[in-house]
Amino acid sequence: MRGICLYLHIHQPWRFRAYSIFDVGNSDNYFLDGNYHSKQNNERIFRKVAEKSYLPTFTLLEKNLKRHEGFKFSLSVTGVWLEQAELWMPELIERLKKMVKTGRVELVAETYYHSMSFFYDREEFEEQVRKQITTFERIFNVTPKVFRNTELAYNDEVGATVEKLGFNACLAEGWDKVLGWRSPNFVYQAAGTKNLKLLLKNYRLSDDIAFRFSNKEWKDWPLTVEKYETWLGGACLDGNVINLFIDFETFGEHQWAETGIFEFMDRLIESWLAKFDNKFLTVSEEAASPPVGELSYPWTVTWADTERDLSAWMGNKLQDEAMRELYALKKEILKAASVGKDKNLLEDFRRLTTSDHAYYMCTKYWNDGDVHAYFSAYDSPYDAFMYFQNILRSLQYRLGL
Repeated sequence: MRGICLYLHIHQPWRFRAYSIFDVGNSDNYFLDGNYHSKQNNERIFRKVAEKSYLPTFTLLEKNLKRHEGFKFSLSVTGVWLEQAELWMPELIERLKKMVKTGRVELVAETYYHSMSFFYDREEFEEQVRKQITTFERIFNVTPKVFRNTELAYNDEVGATVEKLGFNACLAEGWDKVLGWRSPNFVYQAAGTKNLKLLLKNYRLSDDIAFRFSNKEWKDWPLTVEKYETWLGGACLDGNVINLFIDFETFGEHQWAETGIFEFMDRLIESWLAKFDNKFLTVSEEAASPPVGELSYPWTVTWADTERDLSAWMGNKLQDEAMRELYALKKEILKAASVGKDKNLLEDFRRLTTSDHAYYMCTKYWNDGDVHAYFSAYDSPYDAFMYFQNILRSLQYRLGL
């Protein structure tokens, strides 16, 4: 058997608007910008990405689910994406529900708010995970059994915590510095756990699609299905399941339709399944395999930037101060929420824990810096920090601090 485990991740943050110090005490509206054409207008951004990515990619996936009984994939969807879809394009959720009902689309859990809360407040982390599970049960009538932490941020402590929360498997980056001589194309036992399986991203083959597909300076451009299948076949000699973990917005947003990305994926699915003993697997189907050995992540590994560490979110004083001040408010916010004071306060706090906000404050240079700037809705990391700090002052004002 030669298998592909295709996992896609859907997320859109609630971007905070250009919140001025003069707004403090006068407006609690942090996320909805009345100017539809502003850089931070969440509805405009959501609809734009939907037209370029969500709608055509849903169509591609639906088509292949109907055409090929053997086509399966796994999907994580953040709670904050679902909130925005419910507001502006509920038809997307209905299409997702229909795909999940086929039994060939598995939902993967994560933190509801796509936060790095594990590294700041474990109780908050667990609360956000429970909220995500409850949301999946309410909307999709399924209880997820596999977990991925925000940005695939994983270490041995994450694994131990995830197992205690009842998950059977966890996704992680198959990073060379952890793997050493081992292959990412096998299932491993998570160190420090009794039964938690680790499913590792094959970052080379995943990133060939996610990042290099349209790069004309890449030595292997253009990427054809025939060439890619040769690479997949070679990888299967070193393990029998290739984990392609990719952002959903790769299709149409990061790699525009004009690059041929949709045609490539459509042909890849058909061509892969046309060959004897080739399969697509969901994450749970892969995790059902016995582990080949134990694997330890003694330090935190993510799927971001060249370092594959937490520096994209915790790499400078802007990020450290912003997150430290935010989480320091949690105790007072929970106290206010418990007595029914300011019913939106807790929700505003949790939307601010979304990892994107710290990501926008990153001050890296060169290629990684270009990626951060591409995703940011702000003119600079310093503007993002300033607006965030103004919102923190507003939260303090609402708490009477």
